[in-house]
This record gives sequence, C-alpha cells and structure tokens, in this order.
Amino acid sequence: MIKIFVTFLSIFVFSIAAIAQQPASKEQQDLEKQRQQLKREIEETQDLLNKNKKTTKENISSLALINKKLSLQENVLENINRDINLLDNTIFKSQRDINKMQLLLDTLKQDYAKSMIYSYKNRSNSDFLNFIFSASSFNDAIKRITYLKSYRNYREMQGENILRTQEILKNRINELSTNKKKKSAVLQIQGKEVDILETQKEEKNQVVKQLKAQGKELNNQVAAKKKQMMKVSNAITAAIRRAVDDARRASAAKATEDRKVREAEIKAAKNNTANNPDETKTKSITKAPKKGTPAAPVNKESELLNTSAAITLNENFRINQGKLPWPVDKGYPLLHFGPNKVGDVTIVSDGISIGCEIGTPVKIIFGGEVVLVNNYDDVQMVVVKHGTYFTGYSNLSGVNLSKGQTVQTGQVIGKVAANLDGIGAMDLIISNEKGNDLNPEVWLRRR
Repeated sequence: MIKIFVTFLSIFVFSIAAIAQQPASKEQQDLEKQRQQLKREIEETQDLLNKNKKTTKENISSLALINKKLSLQENVLENINRDINLLDNTIFKSQRDINKMQLLLDTLKQDYAKSMIYSYKNRSNSDFLNFIFSASSFNDAIKRITYLKSYRNYREMQGENILRTQEILKNRINELSTNKKKKSAVLQIQGKEVDILETQKEEKNQVVKQLKAQGKELNNQVAAKKKQMMKVSNAITAAIRRAVDDARRASAAKATEDRKVREAEIKAAKNNTANNPDETKTKSITKAPKKGTPAAPVNKESELLNTSAAITLNENFRINQGKLPWPVDKGYPLLHFGPNKVGDVTIVSDGISIGCEIGTPVKIIFGGEVVLVNNYDDVQMVVVKHGTYFTGYSNLSGVNLSKGQTVQTGQVIGKVAANLDGIGAMDLIISNEKGNDLNPEVWLRRR
C-alpha cells in the first residue's frame, strides 16, 4: 500500500513539474511575428502617403492610403487583444496550479509530520525487534522487515517530494509574476496603439474635410476617373465580344472543313466501288473500316469551350477562385469592387484599383491567351482569356505583347503607370463571357 501511494505521489509531483516547465505558447510567438509584420506594413503605407503628399494635394489616393493605415492599425489592436486573452488564460492556469500545489504541499507536510511523530514515539530498537520476532513464521518476519524498509523509504520520499514541490511552487509563482508583468507591458502598448488609432481617425477626418472643400475639383477628378473606367470597361466588353465571335467563326469553319472531308471520303469510296467491285468487296471483308478524325469536344453552353485545352483552362481558372496571385507584389487598394464613397461622391468600380510605386512590374494572375493589347490616355491595357473568363490589366506602360500570344501565370506583362492623380496605380478587372464583372478580391488570395 505504501509503495502504491509513493508511486502515485511521485507521478503527481512530476506531472506538475512538467506543466510548470512549459515554454511560451506557439500562438503567442505567432502573434508577435504578426504584430511586427503589421507594423512594417503601416510604415510602408506611411512612406507612400508621404510621397503622395509631396507630389499632389489631398486626393482619392490619400484617402485610400489612410483607410489602409486605419485597417492595419485596427488589426494591430486586435492582435494585442488576442495576446492579452492568452496571457489572461496563462495567468489563470498558473494561479490554479499554484493553489493545487499549495494544497499538495500542506498535505505532504502534514503526512510527513505524522510519520515523524510516529517514528519518534516508536524510536526504541526493542520495539522494532519485538515487531519482527513476534512474527508467526519466518516468511512473516521477512515481510515485516520489508515493510519497515519501505516505511523508511517512504519517509525519505516524503521529504524529497516536499522539497521538490516547494521548488516547483517557487518557479510557478515566479512564472505567474512574469506573466503579470508581461500583461502590464502589453496593456501599456495597447494604450499607445489606441492613441495612434485616434490620431489616424482625426487625420482621415481632415483629409475628408479637405476633399469636400475642393468641391468642383474633386468632382472633376471623379468624373475623369469614371470616364477612364468607362473606356476600359468598353474595351474589355468589345474584346470579349470579338473573342466569342472568333470562336463561333472558328467552330463554323471547323465544322465546314470536317463536312467537306467526310464528303470527299464518301465520294472517293463510291468511285472506288464502281471501278473495282471485286477488290472492294474483298477489302471490305478483310479490312475494318477506317475511323474518321475524332471531332473536337462541343460545349453547348459556350462557343469559347470548343477544344479540350479551353475546357481544361476554364475549369482550372474556376477552381482557383480565392487562390490567384496578385498582379503586383506590393500594393494597396485605392478602389474596391462596387461602390466607393469618397467624401460626398460615390465611385462605382468594375474591378479594383491597386496603388503602388510607378514602374512596379505587373504580372499575369493566370495563364491564358492575349485577346487585346490597347492604348488609351497615353497608357496601355491588356486583356487575357482563360476559357470563359477574362482578366483585364489597365493603366500600364512598357507592354510588349501581341494579340494571340500565350502567357503564363506570373509572367510580367508591363509596368505600373501614373494614374490621373499622378501616383502609381493599376486596375484589375475580371469578367466572364457574358460581360458580367466579378469581384477580383474574391478571386485573389488573401494577403
């Protein structure tokens, strides 16, 4: 019985020791890395905002940059709140373990005191000898000797467990104190970040106020942007219509060619039968009829899916929704898909406008066939077909592509040009063959 109790006690103490030695959670480390990344992105956004202020007065781009900075700052606060919650959970668990160990330590001390008192009262050697020699048999005497040894070992183990538990308890208390200090420091950081957020909100209010004060000038900017967007939208719509018409004509031409080939084969077979009836009969018995060329797969829903390659490309594009790469490595959304509120004015965007450094390489987000390379307002645009889907890249410079060229995912097609506000930006539009615009941010992977 003593051995069982000693074993159980040792296991319990060692399990508490293992809990006490656990390092900081991986989640806390990940939160710290994420917070540092967010701070770097805020610094990059601020640099772009400073450059924007040097080149132009307050404009749509300035408001977009401030909105991005606000969003990043809110993510920082959310990150800090999660860190505080983790620390609260850690502090709670540490306090709970400390309470358990204090109870255990009190129990160990009481048991040790009882055993010491018992040993003191029965310290005479004659008592031990009487206990052994009063055994009914030799085997019983051996058992009694073993019991006395186990009892002596048990007392030693009690003392060791008390010392070990005291050490673990001390470490746990130190850990609790450290976590409380960490929480206090994080709370101070949280307070500073809240102040920064309030400053940024005030900065945004000032920009919105200045934009409203510009009045007619802002309206002219918005009107110019809408006009440019209409040009891009019309060009993409025309490119889609031409692609569908080309596919329809190609299908018709292929069908006509196949029909002529079949008619020629039938005519040749009839002539051969008329000229050599015996030979033809023999061949018909010994040789299987020649199979015609397999027809291209036909998709009744779309003229564009007239080949196996087109069907595969279309399906691959569709299943990669939410996984497509961004056309630029670094950038921020100037305009989102759909309505965008700028002061008292609303701009409805058919795609997304991404602000970045002038000259930034622009990459294809998915492989396909170039169906349009066009110039407008001293800048360029490219439209790529992916089965029944189309991606349009506008406000570019340095484009070196031609219609009908095959491009691959990640291939650089040009560089970002200056927009109407004089800063770097490119527009991305995703449409289907019916001319319906799709939200690019749903198709691109999350950053």
